[in-house]
Amino acid sequence: MNVVRSGWSARLVLVLLTITTTLSQATDLGFLLHKHPGRVQAFEQSFGTAHVFYPDADEARCTAALLLDVDPVKLVRTRGRGTPDFSLGQYVNDRPYAASSLLASAMANVFRTAMRGRCDLRPGLAETPIPLEVVLPALPCRGGPGQAERFFAPLGWDVSAVPVPLDPEFGEWGDSRYVTLTLTGTLRLADALNQLYVLLPVLDDAKHYWMAPDEVDKLIRAGEGWLATHPDRGTITRRYLANRRGLVRTALGRLADAEDATEEALDPAQVEEEPPTAEDGEDQPPSKEQPVSLAERRLQSVVQALRDENARRVIDLGCGSGKLLSHLAKDDFFSEISGTDVSHRALSHAWRRLRWDQPRRANDRVKDVFQGALTYADERFRDYEAAVLMEVIEHIDPPRLGAVERVVFGHAKPRVVVVTTPNSEHNVRYEGLAPGAMRHPDHRFEWTRAEFREWAGRVAAVHGYRVRHVPVGDDDPEVGAPTQMGVFTR
Repeated sequence: MNVVRSGWSARLVLVLLTITTTLSQATDLGFLLHKHPGRVQAFEQSFGTAHVFYPDADEARCTAALLLDVDPVKLVRTRGRGTPDFSLGQYVNDRPYAASSLLASAMANVFRTAMRGRCDLRPGLAETPIPLEVVLPALPCRGGPGQAERFFAPLGWDVSAVPVPLDPEFGEWGDSRYVTLTLTGTLRLADALNQLYVLLPVLDDAKHYWMAPDEVDKLIRAGEGWLATHPDRGTITRRYLANRRGLVRTALGRLADAEDATEEALDPAQVEEEPPTAEDGEDQPPSKEQPVSLAERRLQSVVQALRDENARRVIDLGCGSGKLLSHLAKDDFFSEISGTDVSHRALSHAWRRLRWDQPRRANDRVKDVFQGALTYADERFRDYEAAVLMEVIEHIDPPRLGAVERVVFGHAKPRVVVVTTPNSEHNVRYEGLAPGAMRHPDHRFEWTRAEFREWAGRVAAVHGYRVRHVPVGDDDPEVGAPTQMGVFTR
C-alpha cells in the first residue's frame, strides 16, 4: 500500500502495476512508455482516473507505476447489461484494489502507443527485448498460483505467484483468491504489455463491460505473435470472450488462419461453459470426440495434394512456425523438406517445433530452414519437386504479388505449386467479424472464389502450368468453403 499525493488530499491507494527495467540507460523506459519519468500524470477513464508515476528513475534502474482511482458510481454507470452483481455488490467490491479488466482497460488507454510497439525516438529499442520485472500486488486468480504459472511461463517469464492470505496477521482463514504476481524476463515491452492486457481479465475470469463482437479484434491484435502458439490458447480465448460460443469459434479460427497454429477443437459444451477446475470441487467431465479443426484439415489437404502429385521433395515458402514442416517430417513418403520465412521470430518457433536443438531427434529428411524473402529470386528455392504457399499470399501487398509470382513460378519453377488462401465469401459465417473486415489485421487482401480462380488461371497461363481448385473445410452451398486451394502442375 502506498500513500500518494498528486493534486488531491492524501489517501490510501493500491499500486496495481509496476514495470521495472535494469537495462543500461534505464530511464529510456520513459521513451518506450511515452511517459516522462519526472512527472506524475493523470488520465481520466470512464470508471475513474488512472495515474502514472515513477517511484525510481535513474540510469541503472527505472520503475513505472500505474494505479487506478476507481469511482464506484462511475463504475456502476458503465457496467454492461446482464451483470450478476447484487445491488450492494455493485458499489462494494474489489475493483479499486485488484488488477482486473479495469487495469487492462486503463493500460490500453494510457499505454496505447507502447502496446503497438511504436517509439519514434527509440525505434531500435522498441523492437529489442529488454530485462523487465512486472509486479501486480493483488491479482484475482481463478485456479490459484498454478494458473498464473501455466499462462505466463510459456511466454518466457519466470513466474512467482504468492497467495495473499485472508488474515495477514494470523493466517487462520487460509488464502484468498488473490496472488501477488511477479514476472521477470527479457521481452519486448510491447509484447509484455499486450500479454498483460489479455491475461489479467483471463485470470480474473471476469470483465467489467459488455462483451461486444469487436472483442475478437482486440484479442487478435493483442495476441499477435504469441497467443496462437500458446499451449492454453483455447482456455485463454474462451475466458477472454466470456465463453460466447460464436465469438470463441471466430477467434480460434482466425488465430489458426493467421498464425499457422492448430485451431482449438470447438466442442459446443466446452465453448458454452468451461469445464470445472479442481477448485470447484468437481471431477472433470469425460472427454468427447472432437471435430477436426480447419487448420488441421488444411494441413491434411496440402499433404494429400502433394501425395497425389507424387511430389517427395518439398519446400514450404512462408513456413511460419513450422506446422506443415513438422507434418511432412513425420511422413515417410517425403524424402527432402525445407522451409523459409522472412520472420526471424517465426523461424525460431519452427526450429523449436522441429527440435533441432536435440540432435538425436533431428529428422534427416529436413534439409534446411532459412530466412528468405519471396519477392527476390533465391537459388535455395530451386530444385524441389513442389513448393507450398499455405496462407501466405494474402499477407503480401498486391503491388508486390507479381514479384512473388515471378520468383515462385518463373524462377524456382517446381513441378507442383500448392497455394491456399482464405475465401472472403465465407467471412459472413464468422460471428463478430464486421462486414467487409478481414480475418486478420495483417491480411492485405482476401479473395472471393472468382477472384482466386481469375488470378490462378492467369498465373498458370503465363508460366505454363495447369491448375485445379480444391475447397478446404465444410463447403457451404451459398458461400463456399472457408479456405480455397489451388494445385498448379506442369
